[in-house]
Amino acid sequence: MRYDIRIGIIGLGGRGSGMLKDPILSLGVQVAAVCDTREGLMRNAADIIKGAGLPEPRQCEDYHDVLAMPELDAVIIAASWEEHVPMACDAKRAGKYVGLEVGGAYSVEECWKLVRAYEETRVPCMMLENCCYGREELAVLNMVRQGLFGEIVHCEGGYRHDQRKSIVTGPERGHYRYRQYLNRNGDSYPTHALGPIANVLDINHGNRMISLVSMASKAAGIHDYILRTKGPGHELVKWSFSQGDVVTTMIKCAHGETIVLCLDTGLPRFYTRGLQVEGTRGMYMYDNNSVFLDGKDDENEFRWRECWNNAEAYYERYEHPVWRECLEKGVTGGHGGMDGLVYKAFFDAVRNRGPVPIDVYDTASWMAITPLSEESIALGGMPRAIPDFTNGQWMLRGAWEP
Repeated sequence: MRYDIRIGIIGLGGRGSGMLKDPILSLGVQVAAVCDTREGLMRNAADIIKGAGLPEPRQCEDYHDVLAMPELDAVIIAASWEEHVPMACDAKRAGKYVGLEVGGAYSVEECWKLVRAYEETRVPCMMLENCCYGREELAVLNMVRQGLFGEIVHCEGGYRHDQRKSIVTGPERGHYRYRQYLNRNGDSYPTHALGPIANVLDINHGNRMISLVSMASKAAGIHDYILRTKGPGHELVKWSFSQGDVVTTMIKCAHGETIVLCLDTGLPRFYTRGLQVEGTRGMYMYDNNSVFLDGKDDENEFRWRECWNNAEAYYERYEHPVWRECLEKGVTGGHGGMDGLVYKAFFDAVRNRGPVPIDVYDTASWMAITPLSEESIALGGMPRAIPDFTNGQWMLRGAWEP
């Protein structure tokens, strides 16, 4: 294999370490530096890299030391959410392409800093939103582009994932998510759902999000989980959570479409991102794997189960070219292969010194949903304007391509 670009990885927790062996090392890149404040994680990462027959990477506790390495072409930032934007801005000013793992922003100003750093340096930053590369998501995008659902009117999606155990064990694992739930109340993880929806609705590529309103339920699920699993005398019972168990956000778009996002992580439930796309001639629903077309499935209007799982035939017919190639060459990377595809797209951009598919304007727009939802919830569901980070260029930018 030809290892023609050198990268550094900043943050070696579950995501950073997990991505190292598969797909990063299988995509023809040399990991020349690893960075974390925990020495053991750096040693483990170095062992994985050496085990792949590659030179031992430099180990750095301070990410500035990574950015100072002239031989690096790019960095992957998989540190805690609080550190994402400052690290990304510093990396761009050091001339390194930035692959930024997902997470919400802490303020709208933070999103503007990300944009300004790019416009100052012209060094690309790509959010590594793997769900934009899911097989179903790209097939649905292909269906939309070929007019199967007519004119798109409304989309829904969410991050519906029982995170109670992850949050409660956060301090002992050194994971940062519990800090969000103790101190914030908003949609802290919007991009898994919003990314694919933004592509369907051409957000920042001929359309844009203009405003949102958010509401949060009470916070009861995690406290109840602690009582039942740890006992009433455990010190964690004293924790007081700010984060509502279910957060619902409604977004209005410039061309009249609406979006509903849901963060549902504090209650017992099955996992789903729940993508739903509705148009003038039909709809798609992820949760029952179905396509409903006007004039074809009308007799099933009140017998919806007869449509369940009929989407498989549509996936095959409308397979996106990216996934056709992926299936021919072999699927790599976790989460059904979408990890491999999003990293491949980033590394291809680095190799070609070209633009990244999910650029800084997309990244800033999607991350801004978090602080804006916090503001709306704090104000009792008041509307909040969503900034135009493109400064009007959304009207001129071509359709998104993976």
